[in-house]
Amino acid sequence: MHEVNAPIELFREWFRDAEASEVNDPNAMSIATTDADGLPDVRIVLLKGFDADGFVFYTNSRSQKGRELAGNMRAAGALHWKSLRRQVRFRGPVEHVTDAEADAYFASRARDSRIGAWASLQSQPLADRTELEAAVARETARFGEGEVPRPPHWLGYRVRPVYVEFWTEKPFRLHDRLIFTREKPEGEWDRKRFYP
Repeated sequence: MHEVNAPIELFREWFRDAEASEVNDPNAMSIATTDADGLPDVRIVLLKGFDADGFVFYTNSRSQKGRELAGNMRAAGALHWKSLRRQVRFRGPVEHVTDAEADAYFASRARDSRIGAWASLQSQPLADRTELEAAVARETARFGEGEVPRPPHWLGYRVRPVYVEFWTEKPFRLHDRLIFTREKPEGEWDRKRFYP
């Protein structure tokens, strides 16, 4: 294994295995952020890209996670593949992806999903479902048959890992834990095994 990008290369292998074995959403991952008081918050999002620079997901920057990230651009993530008895954890500082990256990904989404990004006031109180349906109808009419551009508040986030853990289930809870750490996202990786 090449040490320069060893955790990403290993992640790529594991992710390929997960795509072949997981029934639903092998890219589903938990993302944890913290609020202004330091209280952790976690939710499931979809991993939409990864490379040597980090792990990418997209969301409305006005959502709870978007607001929490605006206040503390650090996050932790985890992917669990039950069929493989494996999980990967990572954490690090967060940066926005470029507008070009966000635009390209947004354009690849289904048209109804793009309209939904305009219609939803994500993480805001909703009186009832008809309010959301009316917003979707309004935005559908507004865009007509034309292109649906990316809303300015719909952004991509890249977690630049300084910690990546590869966990494999073993008998009697003597699990295998392979840990990669570095002091900063541009640093060299250090590789160790931890007790389960």
